[in-house]
Amino acid sequence: MSVQIDLVYEGQLHTRATHGPSGAAIATDAPVDNGGKGSAFSPTDLVAAALGACMITIMGKVAERHAWDLSGTRVRVFKEMIQQPVRRIGALRATITVPRPLSATLSVDDRKRLENAAETCPVRKSLHPDVQLPVEFIYE
Repeated sequence: MSVQIDLVYEGQLHTRATHGPSGAAIATDAPVDNGGKGSAFSPTDLVAAALGACMITIMGKVAERHAWDLSGTRVRVFKEMIQQPVRRIGALRATITVPRPLSATLSVDDRKRLENAAETCPVRKSLHPDVQLPVEFIYE
């Protein structure tokens, strides 16, 4: 399956991306430390956002199969850039917090199912192995 995404360069390191199937649009801007204004997600910020969204979405699919209410679960991703040997993402450090009451009802095996779902999401599996991808799970 393929999905069309159209991008237009609007000048001054700013783009607009449009999702073909839905028509939804997002803006990007280069970060301040790379000559942009930092007025929107940078392309590498979108990678971090995609990772977090993918992990929690796949966890949501597992939760639905088991009739668990994953509502309120949060993902925080810290993107760390490196400069050598080239400018690139060096690490995407994620913290996933599962709130009560769900966290209190999950067995060790249930938690492993959710954690495996997050750690095997398609975005995570698509990233280069040189990118560090630590994940911390917090069960409140």
